[in-house]
Order: sequence, then structure tokens, then C-alpha cells
Amino acid sequence: MNKIRVALIEDHDLTRVGIKIALQQREDIEVVGEAANAADGIRLLKTLHPDIAIVDIGLPDKDGIELTRDVKALANGEEGVKVLILTLRDNKEAVLAAFAAGADSYCMKDIKFDNLPEAVRVTYNGNAWIDPAIARIVLQQAQQNPLKMEMTAETKTAVQNSQTTSTDEDLIDPYTLTERELEVLQLIVEGCSNAVIAERLYITVGTVKTHVRNILNKLCADDRTQAAVRALRSGLVG
Repeated sequence: MNKIRVALIEDHDLTRVGIKIALQQREDIEVVGEAANAADGIRLLKTLHPDIAIVDIGLPDKDGIELTRDVKALANGEEGVKVLILTLRDNKEAVLAAFAAGADSYCMKDIKFDNLPEAVRVTYNGNAWIDPAIARIVLQQAQQNPLKMEMTAETKTAVQNSQTTSTDEDLIDPYTLTERELEVLQLIVEGCSNAVIAERLYITVGTVKTHVRNILNKLCADDRTQAAVRALRSGLVG
């Protein structure tokens, strides 16, 4: 089995150790290197060529957003290292700047460590993992200024595909979903993995997968991110 190779660029030692432990407990993820600043981080990426770089915005020598721009420039137009931003900043300026710099996913540092591996997998598979805490910011910007919003192709697709000029999809009938499906949808919006949803609702992972499949079908969504954005946009969940 090919493991997802991850590099951590985070200046806070305890946070970095915690992330490493959370990821290495998963058989499909391998932490191949660590750096505490941007300079060491860029050298690390050039040497190891990981699949994903988890980058903190608040690095001591260079802003993580600027580092993200540098990382994307290394690819020279080809698919290179995917960047998952990890930060305490949930303000509009930081969020939009990160995506404009080329970030593939955006997570808050208070993400549950059980959910972080899921964010890594989603990012690795070419989709944008957008933290529920900032999903509204991304959606609002795309609605207000869709032509000028600069994001990675994956993120733009995840958000724009969730939008439609159809009034029917703007106002999704909540009765389309069962009470249990609405509960599962709420947890999807909160960023929970199938395993966590199963634990929270006292059901099996297989049952969760069935509910997720039904939710995607009913919301005409291609993936969990799109379903979450549509749910927030239509007011199905809070």
C-alpha cells in the first residue's frame, strides 16, 4: 500500500508533535519530515518531495501564505506538493489570501485530531478540505465575486459546483432528508469522519456510509465538501 507522504512545517513544538502522532497512527499516512520555519521547510520539500505539506500560517521567518506561494511556484505549472494550511486564523483576509496563494485545503488548529487524517486524505485525493469554521467565508466570497475569487482549481470547483442559479437548489426541502440523514449531515459539516460519526450516533461505519451516499444523492453533490457547502447555503444545518 502506497502511503500518503506528509511534511510538517510548524514552529510550535508541541503542536508539531501532536500532529505527527495523530497522523502516524494511521496506516496509510507517513510523516516524512518536519521543519520549524519556512527556510527549513522549503529545503525539506525540495529534498523529500512529499505528497502534502501541512503549513502553519504563523511561521517565524516567513508568513505561511507566502511560503505556500513559494511551494506552488516550485511545481512550475505541474502538479506538485499539495498544501494544507493549519492555523488559528479564521478571518476573511487570511482565508482568502491562503487560497489565492494556492492552498489546497484549510484547517483550523482546533480540528479534532481524529479528523485531521481525513483532511489529509481528502486533500491527497485532489479535493479541497475546507474547515466548517471558514466554509461560510469561502462561499460568501464566491457568491459576491465569483469571477475575481482566486483559488486553486480544486477549491474553486468544490465551491462553484455547489452553487446554482436554480431556486430549487437554493431552497432544498429539509423533508428530502430523513432525521438521521440530517444528523449525519450536521456532523459532516463539522468535519467529522465516518468513524467519528458512527461513534457519535452509535451506529456502524457501514450504516454511516449508506447515509452519506444517500445524502450526496439527495443533494446532488459529488463529495462531502460540496454537500457541506450546499447544506450551509440552503440552511439545512447551522
